Amino acid sequence: MLGLPAVLRNQGLPLDQIGLLHLTLIPWFLKFLWSPYVERFRHLGVGNNGTKSITLMGSTLCSLGLVALAVHGPAITGTTVSILLFIALIASTVDIACDGYMVENLRPEHHGWGNAAQVGGAYIGSAIGAGAFLLIAAECGWTFSVLIMAAIVVGLGLPFNFIHTSKAAPATPSIQPSLMNALKRREVQLGLLITGIFTAAQKWGVAMIGPFMVDYGLDLKTIGTLTGAGSMFIGSFAALLGGAMVRLTGVKFVLVLAIVLQASLFTGLLILSVLDKRFSSIVLLLGILSSSGVMAFGYVALYSSFMRWSNNAQAGVDFTLFQCADGLFSMIGGIVAGFMAHHLGYTTFYGAILLISFVAIGAISAVRVFPNGHGIQN
Repeated sequence: MLGLPAVLRNQGLPLDQIGLLHLTLIPWFLKFLWSPYVERFRHLGVGNNGTKSITLMGSTLCSLGLVALAVHGPAITGTTVSILLFIALIASTVDIACDGYMVENLRPEHHGWGNAAQVGGAYIGSAIGAGAFLLIAAECGWTFSVLIMAAIVVGLGLPFNFIHTSKAAPATPSIQPSLMNALKRREVQLGLLITGIFTAAQKWGVAMIGPFMVDYGLDLKTIGTLTGAGSMFIGSFAALLGGAMVRLTGVKFVLVLAIVLQASLFTGLLILSVLDKRFSSIVLLLGILSSSGVMAFGYVALYSSFMRWSNNAQAGVDFTLFQCADGLFSMIGGIVAGFMAHHLGYTTFYGAILLISFVAIGAISAVRVFPNGHGIQN
């Protein structure tokens, strides 16, 4: 998903069609509907076998979906979107199980580091999907590059199934996992609001960075090489830094700082969009820092809040609701971003994103209840 916009733009597809790819995020904000059933299935297993079964089946089905995508070819068609929706449906279901497992097995004092590992791992995945994929696609074409991605999905999914845990079995839930149990809790209501605000400030401007680079004259090989390296190294380092900062300062400070840093980078893109001269190296630097560094740094804090706001008796359900809010606002932002950039231009688009950032800084600063690095409310 991260590599596709640049590939499709390189083939001449218009920005408003590329923005439609974000419709495939639908399962990521609807997965709360089936999260209670996934959570109940997880607790039926012995030890973490329920989670293992879901991850093994899920990685296999995702790889098969990628094989179908490789055969179909690069284009925005109903078949393409259907395949991507299928992959997203399976991956989002696996995510419910993994998040519930994580919340159950990490102590509160380790939430920052656990989410540093989770977000850092996501950026290693980004390095593969948005970096290595573009490099292979530029050299070997669509079919081979997507088949390689399918093999990598299987390979990266296997290690978890060999992990031995000392925990004999998940604790029997004190309540029946359900959406109503989650939605009536104040922590969940607060978390959904904060997630929407933070996502708009962090992600909406990032949605058009790939196409911006292409329109700025950068080729896929260059974008893939430097974006992949940025995701691998800058993203991982920023995630670790975010984990340390959450531990030392609490999540509110890290969230606000991340929005301020992101707004500064978007300001740079706005300025470059009005200049006639081509500063390719600066565009690449701003893009990498924005999509890899600042995003990783901020999302460690947001996900740490998710964990503390989740009830262990239905951790997969609560955590999933927060992620669904993130997915919903990401999809809306991606579609709106494509429309605005296509019809109004990059300058107007990034100007609007800066206004959203200022609103987000004020809103999150005004919220009084936040878990800090030690699990205390401040």
